[in-house]
Parts: sequence; structure tokens; C-alpha cells
Amino acid sequence: MDQGELDKVSRRGILVSMHSALPLLLFASILACSPAQACSRALFKNSEGSVFTGRSMDWMNATATDLFLFPRGLAREGGTSGDTLKWTSKYGSMISSFYNAATADGINEKGLVANLLYLSVSDYGSPEGKPTLNIAAWTQYVLDNFATVAEAVAALEKEPFRIIAPVLPGGVAASGHLAISDSSGDSAIFEYLDGKLVIHHGPEYKVMTNEPAYNEQLAINKYWTEVKGDDFLPGTSRPADRFARASYYINSIPEKLDPAYAAMIPDRNLDAQSIASVLGVIRDVSVPLGISTPGQPNVASTTWRTISDQKSLVYYFDSATSPNIFWVELAKLDFSAGAPVKKLPVSGGQIYGGEVSDKLQPAEPFAWLPDDAASAPVPGGAAEASENSPGA
Repeated sequence: MDQGELDKVSRRGILVSMHSALPLLLFASILACSPAQACSRALFKNSEGSVFTGRSMDWMNATATDLFLFPRGLAREGGTSGDTLKWTSKYGSMISSFYNAATADGINEKGLVANLLYLSVSDYGSPEGKPTLNIAAWTQYVLDNFATVAEAVAALEKEPFRIIAPVLPGGVAASGHLAISDSSGDSAIFEYLDGKLVIHHGPEYKVMTNEPAYNEQLAINKYWTEVKGDDFLPGTSRPADRFARASYYINSIPEKLDPAYAAMIPDRNLDAQSIASVLGVIRDVSVPLGISTPGQPNVASTTWRTISDQKSLVYYFDSATSPNIFWVELAKLDFSAGAPVKKLPVSGGQIYGGEVSDKLQPAEPFAWLPDDAASAPVPGGAAEASENSPGA
């Protein structure tokens, strides 16, 4: 039997194996087709110990995202009525807003990164006499208060507050799970299921998308790791498929400088190569602008992507509507208590290139999404969101 015949047999074997697993995979895909939008997160550590976290933001319309610098010492409230959580920011951060009413993504001055992605099966339970925190402020609370994943897990596993998920315009609850990572490569996923906090903690938790719950995502992905991505990878924009592709590629990109491409890497710098590689992974699981699937609202266009360099403390932003990537070097920012909050407008289609810390302008902090948002317009245009636009 020649090599061509062997390849045909190999492909037939893969298809037979896939056929036996199709009922499970089809059921998982149906579960994934909930009214949620498609976002993805992936974590990578290279051979020199540098850590990079990338994510995409997918949504059915414009997200009115701007970038904000928040200094230390800001007095915060949880954005809920009644016994709302209160704190003072311990660390400064650079974040991407969502409708200028929530923190969707960001990195703090210690290299802790937090990424909020949609998860429609979330159930945060009742307050049970604890202070409450609007889900719009959850990401910011973590960035404000913790320097490492271990520190955040130790504090949050005690459940010092309860999440309140307001109903968005259109009648859909704001609902999500949170991924965090630090400069050591440690990682954790936080989900609320059946009213209970579930934490997956360890550097092995590199990838997160949306539905189903994380333990089910891991189970589905186990099948694809056995199939092997060199032979076949699922190609749709559904969360389980994006998880499989992101997981395969983030574990396949080179940890050392690739001699085949070293000449085209700026200064032959490994970190520059790693940033390009991680961005390639996130772009692979992105959805082209203007693409949506009727009857499948979880397939929505990617509006922007971020890459956080957690050793050098650089925050990269890649807008789907801009020809350029731009970045902010945190070392050039003033995070001291009493320093002004600053903003870089992005929501109006502004085009930037290169390092942009000098373009941030003083601004007021935005207010959190109202906990009665279904009946109150959200700043930045969220009230224009369609009823098929619940989350990312």
C-alpha cells in the first residue's frame, strides 16, 4: 500500500471515529446554540517565561468600547441597589469598556489580566445577606484588588459577595464567566452554576469560550485532542468548535524563536514572535465583520481583540474596523493615587497606530450598568442593542 492509499485509510478512520461521536458532538453543539455571543480567550507562556493572554469580543452590533486608565485609590461601589459592595482600588489598570457601562477586559499594573465572556447558563443564586456586586463591575473588582491568580482565588472562593446580573435592554440577563491570569502563567476560571461558585484553578486552563459550562467544554475538547488537530479540527464559530481550535493552536505555536521566521521578527525578539502567534490564534477563532447566522445568534462578528503582555506590561488592541494595531505601555502611565482617570476613544472608529499612551485624555469614570437596565437606557448606546444581542 503506497502513501496515498495510507492517507486515504487514515482519513476514513478519522471520519469513522467522528461518526461514532457525532451524536455527542451534535448535542453539545445544540447546547452551545444559546442566545450568547462568541468570544474566546487563550493563554500562552513562552520558553523565556513571558506570558500573553489574548481574547476576542464578538457582538451583534457596535459595542461602544473605549479604553480607560484607572489609577489606584479610586473609591468604588458595586453598582447595585441595597447593600452594595464597596472598595478602594489597590492597583491601577488599563481596561476595555463595554458600552462604557462595564469592564469587559483589562490588565492591572501587576500583570493580572481579567477577561469576562458570556455564559448564558450562569446562575448567581440569591444574595443571602451578603453585599452585592453588579456583574458589570466584576472584572474591575478583580483588577482593582489582586496581584496574582492565587491571591484572587483565595479571596473569591470565600464568596465575600454575590453577583447581581441585571436584565439588559431586550429582556436578556447580563450573564458571564470570568477568566484571570497572571505574569507567572497561573490561570483560573470562575463560573456560577446552580447558585454555586465553581473555580477551575491552574496553568493548564488556557482556553475559554462560552457555552456549555467549563467542565463540559473540557470534556468536549478531550475528544478533539484524541482526534489530533493535524488531521481534523472543527471549523464553525460555535463555542465548542472555537474552544477546540484555540486549544490546539495555543498548544502548538512555538515556545522558542522559530528559525524559519526569525529574520522577519523585530530584533529577532521571542516576545514579539509570541505576540504575533497569540494574535494569530485569536484571529483564527474570530468571526469576520458583518457575518451572522439566522437562527444562531451565538455567531456574531468579532468587533475587537486584545493581547496582554504580562511581563512587559503592554496592552495591545486590535479593532476589526482599523487597519492598525495599537498598544499602551503601562510603564508610561501614571497610576498613582490622585492621578486622573484617562480615556482613549475607540468607539467612534478612531484609527491609531503604535504606542498611544500620550493620546489618553482626562475623563470621568463611567457608571456601572444600572441594575434595572431593562427599563433604563445604558450610557454609550447599549439601549440600541437588539434583543438578539445578549453577550460575548
